Amino acid sequence: MATWQFPPELARWILTLTQLLDRRIRADLQTMLLGLLFARGRRTVTNWLRAVGVRRHYEDYYYFLGSLGRKCQVLASSLLRLVQRRLPPGERITFALDDTPTKRYGPCVEGAGIHHNPTPGPADQKFLYGHVWVTLAWLVRHPHWGTIALPLLARLYVRIKSLTPVQLRYGWRFRTKLELAAELVEWAAKWLRYLNNSLWVVADGAYAKRVFMRRAVAAGVTVVSRLRKDAALFTVPRPARPGERRRGRPRKYGAERIDQAKRAGQRRGWRTETFTLYDRVAVKTYKTFLATYRLVGGVVRVALVKEDSGWVAYFCTDPDASVAAILEAVADRAAIEQVFHDVKEVHGAGQPQLRNLWANIAAWHLVLWLHTLVELWAWDRSHASLCDRRDSPWDDATRRPSHADRCKALRRECLAMEFTRHTVGRCLPRKIRLFIQRLAGRAV
Repeated sequence: MATWQFPPELARWILTLTQLLDRRIRADLQTMLLGLLFARGRRTVTNWLRAVGVRRHYEDYYYFLGSLGRKCQVLASSLLRLVQRRLPPGERITFALDDTPTKRYGPCVEGAGIHHNPTPGPADQKFLYGHVWVTLAWLVRHPHWGTIALPLLARLYVRIKSLTPVQLRYGWRFRTKLELAAELVEWAAKWLRYLNNSLWVVADGAYAKRVFMRRAVAAGVTVVSRLRKDAALFTVPRPARPGERRRGRPRKYGAERIDQAKRAGQRRGWRTETFTLYDRVAVKTYKTFLATYRLVGGVVRVALVKEDSGWVAYFCTDPDASVAAILEAVADRAAIEQVFHDVKEVHGAGQPQLRNLWANIAAWHLVLWLHTLVELWAWDRSHASLCDRRDSPWDDATRRPSHADRCKALRRECLAMEFTRHTVGRCLPRKIRLFIQRLAGRAV
């Protein structure tokens, strides 16, 4: 079995997570994460184990995945506290919420079904067979690299048509994507309620539905999302004047309907300001106003923004929110899309070739947690220590290190630690040392 280990700081973080597991399987978590980091080719669980040299008792690790899948929420809570201690948040904590599919192959894959394909590609495949994961990620601002998403917890969406065999075996209850998203938001709000920070969640327009919005607002979370152009918005009711008596309870929604198209067509009221969006300075023309929205159950802040293809509308459940905060949150949501790309292309999410439901859930979370741990490990490291583009003169040397670059840097440090440990007390020729260093660089 391979003897390399994670750097001490990263090993301590993983040890913190393993304290919540049974004593007999604590060491298996670090072994699986190491295998996931060093695996080559198709990222199956078999290749994970092969990368760390597991030869005997390999069945125990498959049983470990089945046990870990039932405890993902507990470990995600510990990871949430770790991120909060490692990167103290500012006045506002922002989460991103979205779902993504992972393709699967073969029969009898529990929880898999036919889903809409958001990225059909050249083949124009409108549907795919696999799993769909509703994922929650913490958005943080790096001083040099912009917004980075740290995925924490996910929920597996199983279609009601695919639920029968799973329900008979595990007692799985059908829940829509909106209900799963609401559970994730309530989980985050529960664990961060002791902080005196406002909690924001930015989601795609598909989640701007009553089922999700009402539960998120009830949890004390501010939601930012895209607004339908035909949304049923009403004016804000006029407050009662001093001494004015009215019959019945005060109005909650205004009596006049707001037509967004007419508001956008009016030439007056537009403003032009400069914002920092997608790590770049952008000039935007916008119009903002307050409205009442029955879907939310109260007053919202609406922002109409002119784009090259027309105008788009966003809303925020906090009426006092600024347009800059709304647009920045919408732009930062792209970080979770980058996470989905990285976990599939770099770590091979969706390739473990597992059939058990809980094992598939554990494999997806291991990929998410490794992504978060690598980003935390590389947070304070310099650009030069994370990537060396001298072998790629055609590349931009000032481009920020990608997640793949950070994973390579972590592999290099693990191999360097192993090399140092085996050569301590020995005096090797300089040529041999340089050769081993070059060999380790090629290996990663």
